[in-house]
Amino acid sequence: MLPLPSNAFTLLLLSLLATFAAVLAADIPLGSTLYASDPNSKWTSPNGTTLSFITDSVHPGGATALYAAITFNSIPIWKAGGSSASVNSSAVFRLVASGDLQLLPSSTSATPVWSSGTANLSVTAVSLEDSGNLILKNASGSAVWTSFDHPTDVIVPNQSFFVRHTLSSGLYSFKLQKNGNLTLWWNNSVEYYNSGLNSTMNSNLSNPVLDIRSTGILTLSDPTLSNSLDLAYSSDYAEEGNIFRFLKLDNDGNLRIYSYTSGSGNRIERWAAVDDQCQVYGFCGNMGICGYNDSNPICGCPSDNFELVDKRDSRKGCKRKVELLDCPGSETMLQLDHSMFLTYPPELSTQIFYIAISACKLNCLVGSCKGSTSLSDGSGQCYLKSSDFISGYHSPAIPSTSFMKVCGPVVPTPSTDGTGGRKRNGWRLSAWLVVVVVVVTVLVLVVVEGSLWWWCVRNSSKFGGFSGHYALLEYASGAPVQFAYKELQKATKGFKEKLGAGGFGAVYRGVLANRMVAAVKQLEGIEQVWAYEEFEKGNFYAIVDKRLPRNEIDMEQLIRAILVSFWCIQEQPSQRPMMGKVVQMLEGITEIDKPPAPKAATEGSVGGTSLYASSSISALSTIAASVPAPSSSSSLQTAGILSSASGKHVNRESSSLLRSDTK
Repeated sequence: MLPLPSNAFTLLLLSLLATFAAVLAADIPLGSTLYASDPNSKWTSPNGTTLSFITDSVHPGGATALYAAITFNSIPIWKAGGSSASVNSSAVFRLVASGDLQLLPSSTSATPVWSSGTANLSVTAVSLEDSGNLILKNASGSAVWTSFDHPTDVIVPNQSFFVRHTLSSGLYSFKLQKNGNLTLWWNNSVEYYNSGLNSTMNSNLSNPVLDIRSTGILTLSDPTLSNSLDLAYSSDYAEEGNIFRFLKLDNDGNLRIYSYTSGSGNRIERWAAVDDQCQVYGFCGNMGICGYNDSNPICGCPSDNFELVDKRDSRKGCKRKVELLDCPGSETMLQLDHSMFLTYPPELSTQIFYIAISACKLNCLVGSCKGSTSLSDGSGQCYLKSSDFISGYHSPAIPSTSFMKVCGPVVPTPSTDGTGGRKRNGWRLSAWLVVVVVVVTVLVLVVVEGSLWWWCVRNSSKFGGFSGHYALLEYASGAPVQFAYKELQKATKGFKEKLGAGGFGAVYRGVLANRMVAAVKQLEGIEQVWAYEEFEKGNFYAIVDKRLPRNEIDMEQLIRAILVSFWCIQEQPSQRPMMGKVVQMLEGITEIDKPPAPKAATEGSVGGTSLYASSSISALSTIAASVPAPSSSSSLQTAGILSSASGKHVNRESSSLLRSDTK
């Protein structure tokens, strides 16, 4: 055997020593302790996976707490004792001499907050692997206990999740059923999500195992299956790069796949089990109502008969200001339109009745239930909520009507969206601001135009009574000019001299004030019922000024304004509402019936007037646009082409039903 060169031998020796040192670095002996008060106190694997004390949020946007946790790139993937085992800065995490791994409130405490339960099982050391698995070993190196076999709220690649396992986060839990289905539970009693394999396939499973691959695919395997089955894909699955993907049960009750790209500093949601967050049971707490502000779920109370349990955290639910047991008067039912109370097993099978809406309300009032929901979808189904916990959902897209028992009288539902009235008040302030700006702008333009007109009249004598108008026309050669109806009526001597008729109406001879001969066409058959047609289609956004951001538009206010506008343009004055009635309708005090179609819509056409003027000097083409004379059936069209715009109907709107007392 040839001797190795001295430098090669040195490199080989250093490599072996480094490997040996790495193995030793992952082995932690009995008596080792981590201190919450020391930020540098941690156990680390060769690739940087760390076990230490971290600060993590109790729920998104809420308070934070201290945990002993395993992290990968600052992402918690396992917590000692789960999300409920929070501690303070005096806590320690220790592998005691008996072989038990314990989380203690202090170094002198004898009662652990959490323990591995491995005392007297011959544990000699603990090892933290690069995969994130924490292993308690015996003298032979065999695993006595692993964190992968005791998951908390996360599953990572190379970690197998069995039927016996449970992910937990607050009141929520995730379980794998024997049939291979994925299930989500609230308080271990209400199953609000159940999805997976079809019945013909899952009936023969013996020991299903759930895994998440590093590529972002959630798979299910079983000894009876020849190949694993793909249950879900992350939106970035199979993308290359240094990407860490994991499955997490969040404390909002949703199961999600996240991806984290090294160096990015944040994780990105790539898949969610429940598409609609408001469908998660108990998301807004007891008697809380879930809705949407833009695309974000928000929580509030049903009406002013209720108040938030915690004004700093609307997800903790609501409570009655006067409890039913303390009600000095009679109980009554609060009606919540476009709302439903979530009903899942086991309630679903015992609380369904087939009765009308009024009976659904009455049966709950005289019975022991706390609330009811009538689906109002033609099925006739009524759900009675007999439990003390009610989880509500409000959306303009929900056809259901719900009722909640309160101590009378019913306090009117506040016009808020779960933000304490600030958004609606802000909307009203913005609306008034827009009105003021528009009025001021119009007044300024009127003053400027009037001044310019007066200047033209005083400085131009060749155009007679309309000299200023046509002086402007000369300066803006070829530009469209608007004429009042009376001007055209005077120019044509009351539309007396008919020159002929075209495809869109009769043509009359006229002479303008500057002696220019004009051909004036009285238009017929031009459709001007676009707004009413869009209203009939339900395309409300097409009617709104495109400069207004959609996320600032209140759908209920918009529909109310459109209905009022159609009432105000009715042909018969007797059908038009008084101003006091208009104010009541706009403020939502009075219900608004569907208005009749405008006269133009029923007759199929409206009139208009167009003008074509010519002279020996120049040829100009204009379109008259003005307000028609009250006594004439003709109306005047503005120059240009009306272009219709369609808006995507938004199902998730901020609800005027929701309220939050946050100031």
